[in-house]
Amino acid sequence: MSTLYQSHTGFWEVVIGLEVHAQIVSQSKLFSSAPTQFGAEPNTQVSFVDAAFPGMLPVLNSFCVDQAIKTGLGLNACINPVSIFERKNYFYPDLPSGYQISQYQYPIVGEGWLDIELTPEEVRRIGIERLHLEQDAGKSIHDISPNKTYIDLNRAGIGLMEIVTKPDMRSSVEAVAFLKKLRMILRYLETCDGNMEEGSLRADVNISVRHPGEPLGVRAEIKNVNSMRFVDQAIIFETKRQVDLLEMGNSVVQETRLFDANTGETRSMRNKEDAQDYRYFPDPDLLPLRLKNDRIERIRIALPELPDAKKARFIETLGLSPYNADLIVSEPEYAVYYETSLKALGAYTNTYPTPQDAKVIANWFLGDFFAHLNRTGFSVENTPITPSRLAGLARLVLTNVISGRIAKDVFSFMETEEGSPEDIVARHGLKQVTDISAIEHIIRDVLAKETEHVTAYKAGKDKLFGYFVGQVMKASQGKANPQTVNDLLKKLLE
Repeated sequence: MSTLYQSHTGFWEVVIGLEVHAQIVSQSKLFSSAPTQFGAEPNTQVSFVDAAFPGMLPVLNSFCVDQAIKTGLGLNACINPVSIFERKNYFYPDLPSGYQISQYQYPIVGEGWLDIELTPEEVRRIGIERLHLEQDAGKSIHDISPNKTYIDLNRAGIGLMEIVTKPDMRSSVEAVAFLKKLRMILRYLETCDGNMEEGSLRADVNISVRHPGEPLGVRAEIKNVNSMRFVDQAIIFETKRQVDLLEMGNSVVQETRLFDANTGETRSMRNKEDAQDYRYFPDPDLLPLRLKNDRIERIRIALPELPDAKKARFIETLGLSPYNADLIVSEPEYAVYYETSLKALGAYTNTYPTPQDAKVIANWFLGDFFAHLNRTGFSVENTPITPSRLAGLARLVLTNVISGRIAKDVFSFMETEEGSPEDIVARHGLKQVTDISAIEHIIRDVLAKETEHVTAYKAGKDKLFGYFVGQVMKASQGKANPQTVNDLLKKLLE
């Protein structure tokens, strides 16, 4: 979905690359044993290593290394058997040591790729340049005092995976689609929680413009963009800014810019450094990281089913539509809930769930269940509508114990009442009426009261049939079996 920006001088093409910082899910930091809990009191999760006390030596967190390997495998990337930690030198108040331990020439993960689906017919492959490990900096706080800056080092030393793409994206739509896909994979792998509001996932967006077919232009980097919507807005604004500059005969400056969420604009922060400005050199306190093949293969074998594979299975094996399958796999919690419900339904029937079962559960999950979450504020993990209860409700419908309309009432009771769906049906007297004689008696009563409509129906107004069905269901309080109602009604009207 390459989007060309049209102006009075012709068409311009935007070229986009991303540097995504993903905070590693780990109970301790990359080079120290300090905890990583979000929201703790300032400067309460800081070790002597994080604070850069003299003589303190970093010790590499092996679990963070495994998380990086797992992520690399999930991104279809090669895992480098040898990688080297280097010092990236720059001064900032929340970086106590004056350098950041990172990887540059020899990262732990090399080239890979990720496919993004722009439409059901259009899939684009975005190249991954590398993934490297590095420690995070602390946080400077400017809004507590008008004339002081406060420093919180809780985040200092937390393990990050920096995922660098190739400049393969050509629109804000593609960049957002890539970030969504990347976030989804990280969450399935459980290597990053993907919480952009808390800063667990943030992106530096590199943008340049050119006329189609020309060499790459000078890029500007939009730093630390922390929402999909802001990424979209930043790219749109920055594209227009650069095109306007070039059309006025000016040059685009290589610089780092910030995105202002209040104005929707980017503004200059500082000149963009090149690698030599950071004076990279191997960290003398850390040996090269050497990985054995059996360690990589052990992690590869333990990889979970990723969203693309799960979606394909839902479509091919369970008969779900691509749209429904896409919604269900969009968050790992959704997929877990759906498959747990499906397994529970299979346990009730003692059979492997059929495509009909799969579609019924999907309809309830994506319809009434999602509406319930939005209305109540419950999450998938803490809702009273557990997977087994949803499966129990679906079973009552599939076995004609209750009708689909009554099932909605049962679902409402399940939001506030305890017990299984069967218990609720019994408690409220909601069991479906299937006795033919009882239903026939209700139909005859309805037809006796609707003589004018019966005459009109017999005179050719066939659409009145739906009216009769509605009246019968109303008279039975929705408990009459709909199929039996239809069959008997046709017979009695004839």
